Amino acid sequence: MFKVFLIVSVFALFFSSCSAEKNESSHPLADYFYPIQEEAQVYVYRDVIGGLDEQFHRVYTVKDQAGKHIVVERYASDGRILEALNFNVDSLNVQDHMVVNRNQKKTKALLYKTAFFPWNANQGTWFASKFEGVLDSTLILQELKRSLRGLAVNREVMGNETACISFVDSTKFTLINPFMKTEKTLMEKSTSYFAKGTGLVEWIGSKNKVHFKLEQIMSQEEWLKIMGK
Repeated sequence: MFKVFLIVSVFALFFSSCSAEKNESSHPLADYFYPIQEEAQVYVYRDVIGGLDEQFHRVYTVKDQAGKHIVVERYASDGRILEALNFNVDSLNVQDHMVVNRNQKKTKALLYKTAFFPWNANQGTWFASKFEGVLDSTLILQELKRSLRGLAVNREVMGNETACISFVDSTKFTLINPFMKTEKTLMEKSTSYFAKGTGLVEWIGSKNKVHFKLEQIMSQEEWLKIMGK
């Protein structure tokens, strides 16, 4: 009888631990976000239109007293870091936004809205942050409003048909000059695709002006060798 109880207890502990790991995020679409992994991976995106331009996104997970966070760092084709977003694993909201300014110095953006990944088709999200611009004495207010477009959309991802979800993104950039008291607004609409078990795999701008697609995922060591670091 004791052996039976012991076996049942072990199985119960096993399944409860698996469930806890699987449900680490309360977000219903978390499977389509970036996976939780301590070792950094670098996502290589290729410009479909031009073919030469690249973007690198370095993705990894960190843990502190507040819990686990997924960090996504965006790099230019020459290896310069441009910005970093820190996501809360449970809600997938943005906790911190770092942007590199005109002097190549990392600066912390001021967050106004933190929702980034819609929970369902009826609930859109609004992300807004303000940071230093690339010109002297300018600030940029970036606003991303995102709504769910489709579930279980099949897209070609690195040679394989993969289940994705798609979003309609409306991005607004307001260039503010506090000294001249002037503002200039730029708007862009795009469609983004997130693949199950991978995260962001493709984004397409309006009138197909911008189209980046995930080409490969490599280790940090492989990427550093390519960049000569």
